[in-house]
Amino acid sequence: MSTVQYVSYNDRFEPNLPAEQAAQEFCERMQKRRSVRSFSDRAVSQQTIEWIIRAACSAPSGANKQPWRFVCVSDPKLKREIRIAAEKEEQLFYQERAGQQWLNDLSALGTDADKGYLETVPWLIVMFRVIQDPDGTATYYSSESVGIAAGMLLTAAHHAGLATLTHTPSPMRFLSKILNRPKNERPFLLIPVGYPTDDCQVPKAATQRKPMNEVVEFLSAAGS
Repeated sequence: MSTVQYVSYNDRFEPNLPAEQAAQEFCERMQKRRSVRSFSDRAVSQQTIEWIIRAACSAPSGANKQPWRFVCVSDPKLKREIRIAAEKEEQLFYQERAGQQWLNDLSALGTDADKGYLETVPWLIVMFRVIQDPDGTATYYSSESVGIAAGMLLTAAHHAGLATLTHTPSPMRFLSKILNRPKNERPFLLIPVGYPTDDCQVPKAATQRKPMNEVVEFLSAAGS
């Protein structure tokens, strides 16, 4: 059995604000985040994307296996190929696969099979979930780990002033084929990243959030 080695936690983040104020300011910034489908072709540097990925890679993961891979696509030919394949799956979804309740739930969001933004946006980040390391060893809680990293990626992009969308065409096997990924990776999310258009609009229904009393419950000691 290996011996655990420890290092001092000296690089901890200090917001220089009371915790309550720092949490409120962060919340107010994140409440301005929106999923958009109207992207500008305004350039975003590769360095910006690299910093966003680095932030996502700071996520916790099962046994610290870090079971994520990020394939960042700016090549117009690849983006078009991804769009065509995604729209094919989406057309089947809206015509055959989705039940009526699902379609009803989507109706207020105005989504459809047209994914033209996949070509317009400067970057597509495709997240893959590693189900087994290249050396054959297992990964643990890979879906949960990659999901946390995805949330941190969206947060980092928003902090940089960029817009995103979590696109999940199902099935997503076409992404593995187009991007020539190994068998130990499974596509998890397709995330367009860029600037919204000046006239960008978002569905009003998408701005609505459940009230706190529906999403949280505090169990405090009596008298506290």
